[in-house]
Amino acid sequence: MSAESTSTVAKVLKPTILILIAVVAIASRLFSIIRFESVIHEFDPWFNYRTTQHLVKNGFYDFWNWFDEKSWYPLGRVVGGTVYPGIMVTSALIHNVLHFFNFPVDIRNVCVFLAPMFSGLTAFSAYLLTKELKDSSAGLLAAAFLGVAPGYISRSVAGSYDNEGIAIFLLVFTFYLWIKAVKTGSAFFGLLTALFYFYMVSAWGGYVFITNLLPLHAFTLLLMGRYSNRLYVSYSTFYAVGTLLSMQIPFVGFQPTRTSEHMAALGVFGLLQLYAFAELVRGYVTPKQFKSLLKGGISVVAILAVVALTLLSLSGVIAPFTGRFYSLYDTGYAKIHIPIIASVSEHQPTAWTAFFFDLQMLIFLFPAGVYLCFKELKDEHVFIILYSVFASYFAGVMVRLMLTLTPVVCVSAAIAYSTLLDTYLEKSEHVLASNLGGALPRVPAADTPGPSSASDVKAAGNVSKKTAAKGGAKAASKAGDNETKAHSKTSAASGEKKRFPIFNWDSRAMVIMQLTWFLFMFAWHCTYVTSGSYSSPSIVLATRNHDGSQLIIDDFREAYYWLRKNTDDDAKVMSWWDYGYQMAGMANITTLVDNNTWNNTHIATVGKAMSTSEEVSYQVLRQHDVDYVLILFGGVIGYSGDDINKFLWMIRIAEGVYPNDVKESTFFTSRGEYKVDHDATPTMKNSLMYKMSYYRFAELSGGNAVDHVRNARMPSEGPTLSVLEEAYTSTNWLVRIYKVKDLDNLGRDLKDATAFDKGKARRVSALKRK
Repeated sequence: MSAESTSTVAKVLKPTILILIAVVAIASRLFSIIRFESVIHEFDPWFNYRTTQHLVKNGFYDFWNWFDEKSWYPLGRVVGGTVYPGIMVTSALIHNVLHFFNFPVDIRNVCVFLAPMFSGLTAFSAYLLTKELKDSSAGLLAAAFLGVAPGYISRSVAGSYDNEGIAIFLLVFTFYLWIKAVKTGSAFFGLLTALFYFYMVSAWGGYVFITNLLPLHAFTLLLMGRYSNRLYVSYSTFYAVGTLLSMQIPFVGFQPTRTSEHMAALGVFGLLQLYAFAELVRGYVTPKQFKSLLKGGISVVAILAVVALTLLSLSGVIAPFTGRFYSLYDTGYAKIHIPIIASVSEHQPTAWTAFFFDLQMLIFLFPAGVYLCFKELKDEHVFIILYSVFASYFAGVMVRLMLTLTPVVCVSAAIAYSTLLDTYLEKSEHVLASNLGGALPRVPAADTPGPSSASDVKAAGNVSKKTAAKGGAKAASKAGDNETKAHSKTSAASGEKKRFPIFNWDSRAMVIMQLTWFLFMFAWHCTYVTSGSYSSPSIVLATRNHDGSQLIIDDFREAYYWLRKNTDDDAKVMSWWDYGYQMAGMANITTLVDNNTWNNTHIATVGKAMSTSEEVSYQVLRQHDVDYVLILFGGVIGYSGDDINKFLWMIRIAEGVYPNDVKESTFFTSRGEYKVDHDATPTMKNSLMYKMSYYRFAELSGGNAVDHVRNARMPSEGPTLSVLEEAYTSTNWLVRIYKVKDLDNLGRDLKDATAFDKGKARRVSALKRK
């Protein structure tokens, strides 16, 4: 096939392969839809869905100024000023465009399928980024890897309507535009980088990663002596425009100029201006004068910068680093100082097995790709090295940040894998040897007969033709012929052969088959993990009956539907903050706390109500106008994510604000054990959470009940309730709802009134038996 025909085929194949990769990326995220239904997953996505509904129904202006009275009662929440609106605006825009062209797609389905659709764009972005680092072949591999890698799929399955669903696309594409800007020195690409950075700022709080990584790249290039006008133009354009645009998001506001997390970007911007000014001055003075000016200038600027930064920090103009920032550098910081952050499972340090679970073979190719970047070490390769180092560290200290590591792992692995394929699929032995950075070894003829000089000359002719075709110069072709012929004669004279055994076709085939087998195993692993671990919506649980048939546990929606249909419009429900977004989205009911977690004191108040006695809890409930209390209890079906397992975090958070009312040590036995059975401490047994969880639990097994989560045999006589009454318990006892009693009409204490009513009921029952 001629070179022109090959080029034409490649032009057709590459877009086709990219489209197929995008289709596979989308299809691999639809398991949850196929097995269950088109439904929003998890917790945070329910708030995004609810706000998107409000945006579509009432318009952007009303959304931007929306005060939500149904959340954080009695405080409320200014939604427009406390959200990253990118994902909501994107969904609303797609919904309106579809309706403009008469496609009556419901906003729910737009939200459900948004993340899978953007995964195809993310794969395309990975292709563009890797193409800038190596070539289009590596780009196709990177697109395929990122399209199906579980580390990315975990936050982008159908129904996972969270900010990361579009943010990873924006992250990768912004990095591509930055590399393009640095390579070309184009203000246009610098402007595009700023625009997509603005989109990223509007979509996810993780934009700070870009805010610090790009200036770190620019600063590193300065330290390496690689300053250029290209770097100056690209970074100055990105920072100036990007910062101004990011400040248009109300939730961000003036943070880019007033918080410590953004100071590195500002500092590098200033440093580049000074460096450019120094280069300008260099052209107008003598080297000796320039040296003196440089020393004095550096001293003055350094002193002024330190003094200004110190004064601004002490005066409060520049805010210090937040607790979330410190928790990235000290994994034990949050547990001591901010337990509400440590209580979130995705904020825990990453187990080493999670890296293989989410990345499989890519985690082994990843270092090889970084090594190849070190060998090239162009400006764009320096960026990938920095990205790799910092993303690896952050992914190690927080499970959630595996998401930011996955793209660079896929890109680096694609570079390594592509290099292997280039090496072992190349037909020319001369190119093979040069790829490995060495000359062709010689093996004595006594071991294996070498090829004839005629065949050597023929091979040399082939090499020279290839060289001529690439360079288009007859002189180069002739030089190649002469060099190869000389080498052939030398080999023949010495009785040695030229072919190195690893370059035999059987050896090459063995390597290629192994690499292909790795790809098959990677695809199988990704499908298995995606299907089994990342495609189950948290609001619908699936398990197996004894006969192997599937059992669907739909207690969440069952309980929320009961709340929606059986409570007043102004009813207030107290629960732990995990379920706030879901209740507001599905039950349309007022909640005290939710997943925004912006007010630690309010959450601690709920924790106090859960962890103290009924008498103390009742005062908190009455003060906050609570009508119902909702808890999760998994002791019947073995659901380990229930509130008893989360109870210690409620206690710790409450103790941080109310140390006189709640003490964690009183919930542990003398042996330091956390018990819920006969050995449970009096404080545990008297807490409202314990009583709500195990109320009437003993009746299920005739006084011989077993908590299947904690593997504990419970007392035959369970706890009683005085200030609450059971309102609803779901089919599988997973969700339990209690109604708060009103004050007694006769002014009695509720405990006494309840005891009196129980005694009266017993007397009536005894009279009926007589």
